[in-house]
Amino acid sequence: MSEAWIVDAVRTPRGLGKESGALASVHPQRLFSILLAALVDRTGADSADIDDVIAGVNTQQGRQGLNLARMAVLDAGLPSTIPGFSLDRFCGSGLTAVNLAAMGLMSGAQQLVVAGGVEQMSHTRTLAREFMMDSGNLALRKRVPQPHQGLCADMIATLEGFEREALDGLALESQRRADAAIREGRFDRSLIAVRDEDGAVLLDREQYPRPQTTAEGLAALNPAFPAFYDRAIDAEGNSYGSLLRQAYPDTEIRYMHTAATSSGVVDGAAALLLASPDYARAHGLKPRARVRALVTVGDDPTLMLNGSVPAAKKALAQAGMTIGDIDLFEINEAFAVVPLKFMRDLGIDPAKVNANGGAMALGHPIGATGAVLMGTLLDEMERRDLNVGMVTMCAAGGLAPATIIERI
Repeated sequence: MSEAWIVDAVRTPRGLGKESGALASVHPQRLFSILLAALVDRTGADSADIDDVIAGVNTQQGRQGLNLARMAVLDAGLPSTIPGFSLDRFCGSGLTAVNLAAMGLMSGAQQLVVAGGVEQMSHTRTLAREFMMDSGNLALRKRVPQPHQGLCADMIATLEGFEREALDGLALESQRRADAAIREGRFDRSLIAVRDEDGAVLLDREQYPRPQTTAEGLAALNPAFPAFYDRAIDAEGNSYGSLLRQAYPDTEIRYMHTAATSSGVVDGAAALLLASPDYARAHGLKPRARVRALVTVGDDPTLMLNGSVPAAKKALAQAGMTIGDIDLFEINEAFAVVPLKFMRDLGIDPAKVNANGGAMALGHPIGATGAVLMGTLLDEMERRDLNVGMVTMCAAGGLAPATIIERI
C-alpha cells in the first residue's frame, strides 16, 4: 500500500458568521475556489493531473447545495476535466474529506487530490433547517434520542464532574493562545486573503477572536442552553429535554456552558493538496507530512460529543503508537468540556493540545474545521520542529474522525 503525502495546506481567515461579517457577501464556492487556485499556484502542481476535489460541507442547502466542490473547480478556472464532490459528516466533514483523499492515494487509485471544506454560517444560519430529530423523524427519535448539542455538552459536564470554572478557564486560555499566535504570525503561512471581484481585500486576518476577554467577564456570562431544554420540537409537546430524560431520567442537568465556552459561529474554508509518493517525486512536489493513521468511530448518539477519545485510541492502534508518541494535538473546541474530557481521559499535558487556541476563540466553520486544524497542526509542528501530530473532533450522531500525521 502506498503512502499519502501532504504537499501543502491553505485556508481563509474566519469571518464573523453573521450578515455584518467580512465574508458574508462572498459565495461559499468562491471561498473554496480561491484556495484551489492558491494550492496550484503555491506548489506548481499541474492542475490537469488532479484526480478529484473533495469538500466537506455540513449544510448542503441554499448556496451550499448542488455539489459545491465541482462548482468551485469551475469557479477557480481550473480544467473542467477535474471532478469534485461534497460530503457531510457534520462537524467532521472537513477532516473526513482529507481522510478520503488519503485513502484514494494509499489505495493506488489516485495520484493527486485536493481535499478540505467550507461553511458560510452567515448564510446557513438563515435557512429554515429542521433538526434531524425534530417532527419529521419521530420514529428514529423514539428509538435513539438525540438532543441539542449544547444540552449534550452540559450533560457531559454534569456527569463527568466538571465545574464552570474549569470550562471558563479553558476558554480564557484559548483566547490567550489565539492572540499570541496571531500577534506572532503563526497562522501566516497558511492564510490566503479573501478578495472581492475587483481585487480589494475583504478579509486577511481572523475576525472572531476577543483578546480583551477576562476571567471576570467570562464568569458574568449566563449559561447559553437552559432555554433549549423545554423547547418544543413537535406537536406532541416533546422537547430536547424530554430526549435527554429518556436516557438520563434521574440526572438533573447543570447548565455551565456559555457563548464563550462554545465554538464560535464563523465563515471560512480550508484545503490541502495530497499526493502519492511516486507522483510527488516524479513532479518535483516537496511533501510536508505523511498520513500515518486515519479512522472514524461511532459512539453514543445521545450524548454525541464523546467520540474523540475512542477515535484517538483507534488511530493510535492503527499507527502502532502510544499517546506519548504524539507531540501535538488539535481537538476541536466544539464546547469546552470536549477537550477537557479528552485531556483528562487520555492523560495528555494541556500544553500539547490546541497550542494556538481553538474554536472557542477562533470559530468553527463546521464543514471546514477539520481541514483548518490539519493545516494549523502542520504549521505548528514545523515551527517547533516536532514530528507527530493528531487531529480529532466530535460530530453529531456520536461520530468522530481522527488522523495522525508525521512530518517528512
